[in-house]
This record gives sequence, C-alpha cells and structure tokens, in this order.
Amino acid sequence: MSLRLVLAASAALAFAAPAFAQQPPAPTPIPVAAKSAAEIAFEARGEAFKTRMEQMQGELEAAITAAGPDQAKGMADVDAILARYQPDIESFITDFETFIDAEAAAETDEAKRAEMSGAKIGIRTALSGMPAQIRAGAQAALSAQATAPAAPAAQ
Repeated sequence: MSLRLVLAASAALAFAAPAFAQQPPAPTPIPVAAKSAAEIAFEARGEAFKTRMEQMQGELEAAITAAGPDQAKGMADVDAILARYQPDIESFITDFETFIDAEAAAETDEAKRAEMSGAKIGIRTALSGMPAQIRAGAQAALSAQATAPAAPAAQ
C-alpha cells in the first residue's frame, strides 16, 4: 500500500464528516500508480460510505432546523439519527481496518507497514469520535438557534 491509499482513506473521512465538523484541507495530489482490485473495491466502499454520511448530514440539518427553539427535541432527534447511522460508521471502520491489515500483511517495507498502522489508528479514532463531534456541533447550532432573535413577521 502506498501513501495514496492513506490519503484516499483520509479523503473519504473528510467527505464523511458533516458540516458541523471542521473540514481539513484537500490533500496534495501525488503520482498515481495502477490500483489493485482491493484498492478499487475499497474506494467503492469509501464512496458508498461518503454517500451515507452526506445523507446523515442532510437529516441532521433538517432535524436541527425543525426543532426551532426546542433544544431537547433537537438533541433527541440528533441522537436518533446518530443511532441509525452508527452501524454504518462501525462497519466502515471494520472494513477499513480489514483492508489495511491485508495490505500491511503483503507489505515488505517496515516503514510503510508503520505508516499503515498509523493510518488505521487515526481513521478509527476520527470515525469513532465523529458522533460526539456531531452532537457537540448540533448542540451549539441548537443553542444559537434558540437564542437567535425572532424574524419579523411578513406584512
């Protein structure tokens, strides 16, 4: 596995993070070699995960907007949405770790294996922490929404 796979996984994570999270800068392009079947399959899995996370983001935004000033309702809705998508997050973490483990097993360069191990830990940490990060962002958005002055009525 090369650095491009680590960057691809990082990119999948960046696209998966909802608007409540800070987006990292786009990775610098690097020369691309031919992809293995496993890499192509994992990239497809990453795209599917990205699509699910975009869907979750839309649901979260709608729930926050619909809650209006009712922060308790908003957080209950956010928690329900997160609970529905948690299996997707855990499944992607497992798939990523399985992919990295297979790539590391085939790698002969110790430095590259260490790089893969670091990527595995980093992605697990980031994705596992995503629900808490989303909750914090949702709470902040709901608080701001609840304390925002009411818009004047149209006449």
